[in-house]
Amino acid sequence: MRDELQKLRAANADTKRVAELEQILASIHVVDPPDPASNSVGFGATVTVKDKKGRTETYTVLGVDELDLEPDAVSWISPIGKALLAADKGDWITLEDGRAAKIVKIERKSDA
Repeated sequence: MRDELQKLRAANADTKRVAELEQILASIHVVDPPDPASNSVGFGATVTVKDKKGRTETYTVLGVDELDLEPDAVSWISPIGKALLAADKGDWITLEDGRAAKIVKIERKSDA
């Protein structure tokens, strides 16, 4: 977002996007990453779930403004995002289509 704002400013763009980016960046609060030994899903985590038929899906829990930055991103305020944030590795959650799925892997950027 900072790069985009810088490019728009350099081009002397007077757009709603400049104002929007300025507002978003002014409201950002950096948080410490969760304890690496934790088995809980945290903001920014990439979570792999497996349903009872063995199908896997991967989700990355992000903020609304970051959804287009990661493949398979879900907002922390979406139903699936809320279910993931309240869960630990090994827990079962209900996916948006009603299937039950077990959290089998939790990765964080710092884990990579």
